Amino acid sequence: MTRIYDWYASLDMTEFAGRLKLLREARNLTQARLADLLSIDPRAYNRWERGSSTPQLETLIKIADVLQVTLDELVGRKPPSEEVKLKNYELHTLCQQADNLPDADQQALILVIDSFVKKSQMTKVMGKAAKG
Repeated sequence: MTRIYDWYASLDMTEFAGRLKLLREARNLTQARLADLLSIDPRAYNRWERGSSTPQLETLIKIADVLQVTLDELVGRKPPSEEVKLKNYELHTLCQQADNLPDADQQALILVIDSFVKKSQMTKVMGKAAKG
């Protein structure tokens, strides 16, 4: 239950509000109509789209059902399969931290990593050529 609470507490209300509005509009629904389908007060729904409040988990599930999307899609959670997984835990942690670096630093890091990868590939090719 703690994991669900942690996830819910970390929900970005601004992102959620924008996503909720886009999903509603994509289905040609008004706020009032969606509120009616959810059996809630239209003012409560309006607060969700403005980002001033967030629905309870049970209501999020109901919204996802009515909009015919997954709960993950509704709240903007990426499925685990879309997350980059590296075998080396330390490298994985550093990559996550590097994602917060300024763009210029990220580009420099990409160049460094790219040069190491190319060096390794060249070494393998040269080793095979010497044997062949």
